[in-house]
Amino acid sequence: MSPARTRLRQAQVTARTRGFTLIELMITVAVIAILAAIAVPSYYQYTLRSNRSAAESVMQEIASAQERYLVDSRQFAGNLSTLGYSVPNTVDSNYRVDMVATAASASGGTPPDYTITATPKGSQVRDTGCKTLTLNGDGSKKASTGATNCWK
Repeated sequence: MSPARTRLRQAQVTARTRGFTLIELMITVAVIAILAAIAVPSYYQYTLRSNRSAAESVMQEIASAQERYLVDSRQFAGNLSTLGYSVPNTVDSNYRVDMVATAASASGGTPPDYTITATPKGSQVRDTGCKTLTLNGDGSKKASTGATNCWK
C-alpha cells in the first residue's frame, strides 16, 4: 500500500471515531427521557410534602403562642395579629393560614377553644392527598380528605 493511501485510510478511521451515530444519540435521549419520567413526579411529591411540613410547623408554633396567650390573658387570641404572629412568606405562598377562637360559655359548659386551618393555594393545590389541614385547641390534627398520614 502506498503511503498516501495509508494516510487516507487512517484519516477515514479517525473521522469515524470522532462523532456519534444516530442510534447512539437516540438511545441516549431515550435513557434521559426514562430517567426524567421517574424523577419529575418524585420531585413534585417531595416539594408537596415539604411545603405541607412547613405549614404544619407554623400551625404548631401558632398553637404554642395561643397557649402562652391563654396563660397570660385567660382567653385565646381571636386572630394572628393579636398573638403578634405573621405567617412566613415561605408558607404564605403555599397555604392560607387562618385561626378562629371561641370564648368559653357564660355558664361554664364549654371551655375556650381555637382552630387553626391551613388551606392550600397556588401550586400546593396539587396536594390532593391531604388538602386542608386543621389543628384544634385540644391537639387533634386532621386533614380534609380524612387521610391519617398527613401530619408528621
